[in-house]
Order: sequence, then C-alpha cells, then structure tokens
Amino acid sequence: MTSNGLLLILSGPSGTGKGTVVKSLLAGSPGIRLSVSATTRAPRPGEKDGKDYFFLAREKFQKMDKAGKMLESAEYCGNGYGTPLEPIEKWTSKGQDVILEIEVQGGAQVKKKRPDAVGIFILPPSLKELEQRLRSRGTESDEVIRGRLQAARKEISQAAYYDYVVINDTVESAAAQIRAIITAEKSSAGRNQELIERILKDD
Repeated sequence: MTSNGLLLILSGPSGTGKGTVVKSLLAGSPGIRLSVSATTRAPRPGEKDGKDYFFLAREKFQKMDKAGKMLESAEYCGNGYGTPLEPIEKWTSKGQDVILEIEVQGGAQVKKKRPDAVGIFILPPSLKELEQRLRSRGTESDEVIRGRLQAARKEISQAAYYDYVVINDTVESAAAQIRAIITAEKSSAGRNQELIERILKDD
C-alpha cells in the first residue's frame, strides 16, 4: 500500500468536540501528527512556540506566504494565521499522517492546493445537542451562543464538499470512524497505482 502519509482536513463548528477527538486520535495512534499553525499574534500566557503556534513576526509570515510556504493563510482580528507547508511535507514523506484542525475557509484553500487531502467534517448529533454543549461550557453569553449556532448552520451547509462526515456522538466512536477512514484511504486503488503497476510488471 501507499507509503506516504495522508493529509487530513478536520473541520466542524465550534462545540462539536474536534479538539477532543484529535487528542484521542493522537493518544492512540503514534503515526498521526497534528499540524501546528503559524500566527503573527503575541503568545498568550502559558503558550509555547512550536507547540501551540509558531509565533512569527508579520514580516516573516508575509514572506513565507508570498513564497508559497504556507498551505493556507487568513487574516483574523488583525493577525495573520497560516499552515506552514514544510513540516507537513516532512512528516507525510516519512509515512506519518497529518491532521489539520481547521475552519471551512482554510479547508477549501488546502483542498484546492492539495486535492489528495482527505476532508473530514465533524458533525454534532443535532443542533440542540450542539447548543447544550456550548451552554455547558458556562463561558459565553446567550448572544455569543446564538452567534455560534448561526455560524454552525452555515458551516454545516459546507459539509457536502468534504469527503466524509463523522458524527461526534461519543469521542471514542468518532475517533474509531476516523481511523477506519484512514485505513480505507490508504488501501484505495487511486493511491496505490504504483503498487498495482509494479505487481503487473513482476509477471
């Protein structure tokens, strides 16, 4: 089967538990890496460079972006955010799978540049369940929660553009589904043309 690692785009509305699912995947699968984003904003207390983000000066960020060294980039609240390409290429060439936990606009940019990337959209069991999860945090006002739910509807409408959808009913089942997707993708005929051709030549 294909020896290169997969590039996985993981998207979904706020509150669907993407981060928790990713942690479960990383804990149980040593061959999976999480891409670290770059940003021009200053580190917050406790954040570490290279672990939480790559903290870059704006000039360096823009230079990397213009040179094509960012897989995707966006401006948010006056700061630049992007996905450095070099670590992804290094890991996938070693056979490691790389997860990009990213919003839908960034996911679309990545898919355009890397059509081989596997898009996985994390869905809540229902919008009512999503609302309950957001409220259970106890950190946001009703107005903010309403805004997040409105944004969630727009994001969920983009799920059809992804290769797979996974309902995060429980973290364990969602992580298991994603592992099954990775296994299936690595066994797909489209990713194993070289293997097929080699076997035919061995005749």
